[in-house]
Amino acid sequence: MDDSFLQWKKQCMSKIDLSKKGSVDEDISDVVAFINDSENYFTTSSCSGRITLIDGVSACSEVQKKDCNWLFVTHQKCQSDDVVASLERARGDAAFRFEPFVLHVQCRRLEDAQLLHSVAVNSGFRNSGMTVGKKGKIITAVRSTHCLEVPLTHEGQQLVSVDYISFLVEVANQKMEENFRRMRRFYDCLQSAMCAEQRHSLKVTDAEAGKSVYKRRRRKAEDPEAACHSDKDDASPEEDGALEGGIHLLL
Repeated sequence: MDDSFLQWKKQCMSKIDLSKKGSVDEDISDVVAFINDSENYFTTSSCSGRITLIDGVSACSEVQKKDCNWLFVTHQKCQSDDVVASLERARGDAAFRFEPFVLHVQCRRLEDAQLLHSVAVNSGFRNSGMTVGKKGKIITAVRSTHCLEVPLTHEGQQLVSVDYISFLVEVANQKMEENFRRMRRFYDCLQSAMCAEQRHSLKVTDAEAGKSVYKRRRRKAEDPEAACHSDKDDASPEEDGALEGGIHLLL
Protein backbone atom coordinates (compact mmCIF):
# COMPACT_ATOMS: atom_id res chain seq x y z
CA MET A 1 0.00 0.00 0.00
CA ASP A 2 2.86 2.39 0.86
CA ASP A 3 4.48 1.82 -2.54
CA SER A 4 1.16 2.55 -4.28
CA PHE A 5 0.63 5.69 -2.20
CA LEU A 6 4.09 7.01 -3.06
CA GLN A 7 3.48 6.31 -6.75
CA TRP A 8 0.11 8.10 -6.66
CA LYS A 9 1.67 11.07 -4.89
CA LYS A 10 4.52 11.29 -7.38
CA GLN A 11 2.12 11.18 -10.32
CA CYS A 12 -0.19 13.81 -8.82
CA MET A 13 2.64 16.20 -7.90
CA SER A 14 4.06 15.99 -11.44
CA LYS A 15 0.77 16.83 -13.20
CA ILE A 16 0.08 20.21 -14.75
CA ASP A 17 -2.54 22.28 -12.90
CA LEU A 18 -5.59 22.14 -15.18
CA SER A 19 -7.76 24.49 -13.13
CA LYS A 20 -9.09 27.67 -14.69
CA LYS A 21 -6.65 29.73 -12.61
CA GLY A 22 -3.74 27.39 -13.30
CA SER A 23 -2.19 27.60 -9.82
CA VAL A 24 -2.91 27.17 -6.11
CA ASP A 25 -4.77 30.14 -4.62
CA GLU A 26 -2.41 32.42 -2.69
CA ASP A 27 -4.48 32.34 0.52
CA ILE A 28 -4.11 28.57 0.87
CA SER A 29 -0.62 28.10 -0.57
CA ASP A 30 0.83 27.60 2.94
CA VAL A 31 -1.63 24.91 3.99
CA VAL A 32 -1.33 23.10 0.63
CA ALA A 33 2.48 23.14 0.88
CA PHE A 34 2.31 21.93 4.50
CA ILE A 35 0.08 19.00 3.55
CA ASN A 36 2.16 18.05 0.51
CA ASP A 37 5.36 18.12 2.57
CA SER A 38 3.91 15.43 4.83
CA GLU A 39 4.73 11.82 4.00
CA ASN A 40 1.14 10.75 4.76
CA TYR A 41 -0.83 13.21 2.59
CA PHE A 42 -1.03 15.06 -0.70
CA THR A 43 -3.65 17.41 -2.14
CA THR A 44 -5.55 16.51 -5.30
CA SER A 45 -7.59 19.73 -5.70
CA SER A 46 -8.24 22.94 -3.80
CA CYS A 47 -9.95 26.33 -3.84
CA SER A 48 -9.65 29.04 -1.19
CA GLY A 49 -13.23 30.18 -1.83
CA ARG A 50 -14.58 32.57 -4.45
CA ILE A 51 -17.30 35.00 -5.43
CA THR A 52 -18.44 34.57 -9.03
CA LEU A 53 -20.95 35.83 -11.56
CA ILE A 54 -21.64 33.14 -14.14
CA ASP A 55 -23.77 33.41 -17.26
CA GLY A 56 -25.49 30.39 -18.78
CA VAL A 57 -25.95 28.50 -15.51
CA SER A 58 -29.04 26.72 -16.82
CA ALA A 59 -27.03 25.19 -19.64
CA CYS A 60 -24.02 24.05 -17.63
CA SER A 61 -23.49 21.69 -14.71
CA GLU A 62 -21.02 21.44 -11.84
CA VAL A 63 -19.06 18.94 -13.92
CA GLN A 64 -19.02 21.08 -17.10
CA LYS A 65 -18.34 24.58 -15.78
CA LYS A 66 -16.14 25.22 -18.82
CA ASP A 67 -19.35 25.68 -20.83
CA CYS A 68 -20.35 28.65 -18.66
CA ASN A 69 -19.42 32.25 -19.30
CA TRP A 70 -17.53 33.59 -16.30
CA LEU A 71 -18.47 37.27 -16.11
CA PHE A 72 -16.74 37.94 -12.80
CA VAL A 73 -14.58 35.99 -10.34
CA THR A 74 -12.53 36.87 -7.27
CA HIS A 75 -11.03 34.97 -4.36
CA GLN A 76 -11.32 38.04 -2.14
CA LYS A 77 -14.15 40.31 -1.04
CA CYS A 78 -15.64 42.36 -3.85
CA GLN A 79 -17.38 45.65 -4.68
CA SER A 80 -21.00 45.78 -5.84
CA ASP A 81 -20.08 48.21 -8.65
CA ASP A 82 -17.84 45.54 -10.21
CA VAL A 83 -20.63 42.97 -10.09
CA VAL A 84 -23.18 45.39 -11.58
CA ALA A 85 -20.81 46.32 -14.40
CA SER A 86 -20.07 42.66 -15.16
CA LEU A 87 -23.78 41.81 -15.18
CA GLU A 88 -24.31 44.08 -18.20
CA ARG A 89 -22.54 41.45 -20.33
CA ALA A 90 -25.03 38.73 -19.40
CA ARG A 91 -26.96 37.23 -22.33
CA GLY A 92 -28.60 34.24 -20.68
CA ASP A 93 -29.37 33.12 -17.12
CA ALA A 94 -26.75 34.66 -14.85
CA ALA A 95 -26.26 33.78 -11.18
CA PHE A 96 -24.27 35.37 -8.38
CA ARG A 97 -22.42 32.82 -6.24
CA PHE A 98 -20.27 32.45 -3.18
CA GLU A 99 -18.40 29.13 -2.93
CA PRO A 100 -16.38 28.41 0.25
CA PHE A 101 -12.98 26.81 0.73
CA VAL A 102 -12.72 23.22 -0.49
CA LEU A 103 -9.81 20.82 -0.28
CA HIS A 104 -9.39 17.20 -1.38
CA VAL A 105 -6.53 15.26 0.18
CA GLN A 106 -5.38 11.71 -0.49
CA CYS A 107 -4.22 9.98 2.70
CA ARG A 108 -1.80 7.12 3.22
CA ARG A 109 -3.80 5.30 5.91
CA LEU A 110 -7.31 5.36 7.31
CA GLU A 111 -5.92 6.75 10.59
CA ASP A 112 -4.45 9.72 8.68
CA ALA A 113 -7.79 10.38 7.00
CA GLN A 114 -9.58 10.24 10.35
CA LEU A 115 -7.17 12.78 11.85
CA LEU A 116 -7.66 15.18 8.92
CA HIS A 117 -11.43 14.75 9.01
CA SER A 118 -11.54 15.45 12.75
CA VAL A 119 -9.51 18.65 12.31
CA ALA A 120 -11.78 19.78 9.45
CA VAL A 121 -15.03 19.25 11.37
CA ASN A 122 -13.68 20.92 14.51
CA SER A 123 -12.56 23.90 12.41
CA GLY A 124 -16.07 24.54 11.11
CA PHE A 125 -16.06 22.48 7.91
CA ARG A 126 -18.98 20.31 8.97
CA ASN A 127 -19.71 18.92 5.50
CA SER A 128 -16.34 17.14 5.31
CA GLY A 129 -16.15 13.43 4.57
CA MET A 130 -13.99 10.44 3.64
CA THR A 131 -14.15 7.98 0.75
CA VAL A 132 -12.23 4.78 -0.01
CA GLY A 133 -11.90 3.83 -3.68
CA LYS A 134 -11.73 0.37 -5.26
CA LYS A 135 -7.95 0.65 -5.63
CA GLY A 136 -7.55 1.61 -1.98
CA LYS A 137 -7.29 5.35 -2.48
CA ILE A 138 -8.39 7.15 0.68
CA ILE A 139 -9.64 10.70 0.09
CA THR A 140 -10.68 13.26 2.69
CA ALA A 141 -12.79 16.17 1.43
CA VAL A 142 -12.69 19.36 3.53
CA ARG A 143 -15.80 21.43 2.81
CA SER A 144 -18.59 23.43 4.41
CA THR A 145 -22.16 24.41 3.60
CA HIS A 146 -22.22 28.23 3.86
CA CYS A 147 -22.70 28.69 0.11
CA LEU A 148 -24.77 31.28 -1.76
CA GLU A 149 -26.36 31.22 -5.22
CA VAL A 150 -28.91 33.76 -6.47
CA PRO A 151 -30.18 34.16 -10.07
CA LEU A 152 -29.87 37.74 -11.35
CA THR A 153 -30.96 37.53 -14.98
CA HIS A 154 -33.19 35.38 -17.19
CA GLU A 155 -32.50 35.33 -20.93
CA GLY A 156 -30.42 38.44 -20.48
CA GLN A 157 -33.07 40.42 -18.59
CA GLN A 158 -32.10 41.67 -15.14
CA LEU A 159 -34.44 40.37 -12.44
CA VAL A 160 -33.31 42.38 -9.41
CA SER A 161 -32.47 45.96 -8.51
CA VAL A 162 -29.00 47.43 -8.02
CA ASP A 163 -29.78 47.84 -4.32
CA TYR A 164 -30.50 44.14 -4.03
CA ILE A 165 -27.21 43.31 -5.78
CA SER A 166 -25.43 45.53 -3.22
CA PHE A 167 -27.13 43.58 -0.45
CA LEU A 168 -26.04 40.26 -1.99
CA VAL A 169 -22.45 41.47 -2.26
CA GLU A 170 -22.49 42.45 1.42
CA VAL A 171 -23.75 38.99 2.38
CA ALA A 172 -21.13 37.29 0.18
CA ASN A 173 -18.34 39.41 1.68
CA GLN A 174 -19.44 38.41 5.18
CA LYS A 175 -19.34 34.77 4.15
CA MET A 176 -15.86 35.29 2.69
CA GLU A 177 -14.64 36.74 5.99
CA GLU A 178 -16.01 33.73 7.86
CA ASN A 179 -14.42 31.50 5.24
CA PHE A 180 -11.00 33.04 5.92
CA ARG A 181 -11.44 32.57 9.68
CA ARG A 182 -12.25 28.89 9.24
CA MET A 183 -9.30 28.42 6.89
CA ARG A 184 -6.87 29.93 9.43
CA ARG A 185 -8.39 27.81 12.21
CA PHE A 186 -8.06 24.70 10.04
CA TYR A 187 -4.39 25.40 9.29
CA ASP A 188 -3.53 26.08 12.94
CA CYS A 189 -5.39 23.00 14.18
CA LEU A 190 -3.85 20.79 11.48
CA GLN A 191 -0.33 21.85 12.40
CA SER A 192 -0.99 21.14 16.07
CA ALA A 193 -2.65 17.78 15.37
CA MET A 194 0.09 16.54 13.04
CA CYS A 195 2.85 17.60 15.45
CA ALA A 196 1.07 15.80 18.28
CA GLU A 197 0.66 12.71 16.09
CA GLN A 198 4.38 12.72 15.26
CA ARG A 199 5.33 12.98 18.94
CA HIS A 200 2.95 10.14 19.77
CA SER A 201 4.37 7.94 17.00
CA LEU A 202 7.91 8.54 18.26
CA LYS A 203 6.91 7.59 21.80
CA VAL A 204 5.22 4.41 20.58
CA THR A 205 8.26 3.47 18.48
CA ASP A 206 10.63 4.07 21.39
CA ALA A 207 8.39 2.10 23.76
CA GLU A 208 8.15 -0.85 21.37
CA ALA A 209 11.92 -0.85 20.86
CA GLY A 210 12.42 -0.86 24.63
CA LYS A 211 10.01 -3.77 25.07
CA SER A 212 11.77 -5.77 22.35
CA VAL A 213 15.19 -5.34 24.00
CA TYR A 214 13.74 -6.16 27.42
CA LYS A 215 12.09 -9.37 26.18
CA ARG A 216 15.28 -10.58 24.47
CA ARG A 217 17.29 -9.96 27.63
CA ARG A 218 14.64 -11.74 29.71
CA ARG A 219 14.72 -14.82 27.44
CA LYS A 220 18.48 -14.99 27.72
CA ALA A 221 18.35 -14.68 31.51
CA GLU A 222 15.72 -17.45 31.81
CA ASP A 223 17.40 -19.80 29.31
CA PRO A 224 21.21 -20.08 29.68
CA GLU A 225 21.39 -22.13 26.47
CA ALA A 226 19.66 -19.37 24.54
CA ALA A 227 22.22 -16.92 25.87
CA CYS A 228 24.90 -18.87 24.02
CA HIS A 229 23.16 -18.09 20.74
CA SER A 230 22.69 -14.34 21.14
CA ASP A 231 23.79 -13.55 17.59
CA LYS A 232 21.12 -15.86 16.19
CA ASP A 233 18.41 -14.32 18.40
CA ASP A 234 19.32 -10.77 17.40
CA ALA A 235 19.11 -11.71 13.73
CA SER A 236 15.60 -13.20 13.98
CA PRO A 237 13.02 -10.43 13.34
CA GLU A 238 10.33 -13.05 12.72
CA GLU A 239 10.66 -14.37 16.27
CA ASP A 240 10.77 -10.88 17.72
CA GLY A 241 7.69 -9.92 15.75
CA ALA A 242 5.81 -12.90 17.13
CA LEU A 243 6.64 -11.87 20.67
CA GLU A 244 5.43 -8.33 20.01
CA GLY A 245 1.88 -9.61 19.67
CA GLY A 246 0.91 -8.46 16.16
CA ILE A 247 -0.17 -5.14 14.67
CA HIS A 248 -1.82 -2.40 16.70
CA LEU A 249 -3.90 0.31 15.04
CA LEU A 250 -4.17 3.64 16.79
CA LEU A 251 -7.61 5.01 15.92
